[in-house]
Amino acid sequence: MTATVLVVEDNALNLKLVRDVLGYAGYRVLEAGDAERAIEIARAEAPDLILMDVQLPGIDGIEALRRLRADSATASIPVAALTALAMKEDRARFLAAGFDGYLEKPVSVPALPGQVAALIGR
Repeated sequence: MTATVLVVEDNALNLKLVRDVLGYAGYRVLEAGDAERAIEIARAEAPDLILMDVQLPGIDGIEALRRLRADSATASIPVAALTALAMKEDRARFLAAGFDGYLEKPVSVPALPGQVAALIGR
């Protein structure tokens, strides 16, 4: 079974990089450029993992996570923060907010598929 990953990223180059790396690794990749669209896709597709940029136009990644957790259809989907905010206190803040994992941007191309697999539990 192919795992599905929803990538929520408003930067087209970052989105393309993550999409290409995960697609090459065999994942089905869904895309959203903002949190509102990500929530719609998550409800419709029930991905195995959501990689959520924290700094998004409109509602941010933390608010999107809150909305996903409040909805029984999406509450159990693992969500990892995908962010350039890379200070030690940022990581702690995002994990405390309820994210299941934390990936720094720029992503490590060699490490990304393994990080995603660990978050999905494959």
